[in-house]
Amino acid sequence: MESSKVVLIPCRNYGDDVPGKIRKGMELLGGWKQFVSPEEKILVKPNVLSGVSPEKAVTTHPAVFDAVLQILKEEGYPSLSYGDGPGSTAKDIESSMEACGLKQSADARNVPMADFRTSVRVTFPEGKAAKEFVLAKAALDADAIISVCKMKTHALENITGAVKNQYGLVFGKHKAAGHALYPDSSRFAEMIVDLDLCVRPRLYIMDGVIAMEGNGPGSGDPVLVGVIILSKDPVAMDTVFARLVDLDPANVPTCVAGAKTGLGTMKEEEITVVTEQGFLTVKEAVGKFGKPDFNVKRKKPSFWRLGFFFRTHPKKKDRPVVDPEKCIGCGICEEACPVEGKAVHAGKGVKAVYDYKKCIRCYCCQEMCPQKAITKVE
Repeated sequence: MESSKVVLIPCRNYGDDVPGKIRKGMELLGGWKQFVSPEEKILVKPNVLSGVSPEKAVTTHPAVFDAVLQILKEEGYPSLSYGDGPGSTAKDIESSMEACGLKQSADARNVPMADFRTSVRVTFPEGKAAKEFVLAKAALDADAIISVCKMKTHALENITGAVKNQYGLVFGKHKAAGHALYPDSSRFAEMIVDLDLCVRPRLYIMDGVIAMEGNGPGSGDPVLVGVIILSKDPVAMDTVFARLVDLDPANVPTCVAGAKTGLGTMKEEEITVVTEQGFLTVKEAVGKFGKPDFNVKRKKPSFWRLGFFFRTHPKKKDRPVVDPEKCIGCGICEEACPVEGKAVHAGKGVKAVYDYKKCIRCYCCQEMCPQKAITKVE
């Protein structure tokens, strides 16, 4: 079979001619016309977990996002829009986009925000785990989606990159509901892969210049990895990401599920890493660009399918815990919890308290905590 190309371009900082790097990457990948046509309506979809400054490495950096818009405009693609659906607690999409610097770039390029305020129910009968989705109308309005993802760790899936970025297309509160419906890392990954197959992004561009390690995807630490990665195969892209940080992709549920369903490949013999200097194997790319000291969980995520046992023996299971020194009792963790009756209670200055017999270990609380007060323990 034809090898999946993953283009890897070194980029040491966001002032390092990011547009030039992406232009070169697209040239090595075969050019924009391989993926989108000028007459199509194109949605540029960044990762916007929440409205925080770009220096925190929670979101796609505006330099990468702006470079994609700039180049598409210059290449003759006039029908652009952008947007994402932030986490379940986000009240104002526009303010989130502004806080992380994306709205300013889009406004300067005269690129409008797509419709993430209207929901559309979409059936997907061929789905393995999910037969329908409630999506933002933006996903249906576009002829093509370009996914501009962020290189980060993730409490549930170990990493989040190309495959998971499309979860932002799920509308509003349905994101939290998805965690309740698919409450372990494996089933959740299968649903995410169904979503990818449903919306079918044409192209993936990963911001791995300053990545997030540690307590991701929202409370980790920025770290220099120094790469921009481009591919049409999200599984191959995430496989390369995993290998660069010394993580076995077999321990990334979204890679495993994506390979099983044909979304992409995680077989290294079927992946060609393309650089400005020539072709590399994945192993050679790791030797040249890898960051083995990257702080990421490297074991296989535990499963929730033995739910009754773990609910009655909570110390036997990975779980979120709160640091009372950091918690301010804002209540965002409770709001983010998808469990009926809530597995965590906080708010009005009362610090978070867990009921682990209800907790499904989806880590929505950890993901959305603005104080970095919640971590995953094992």
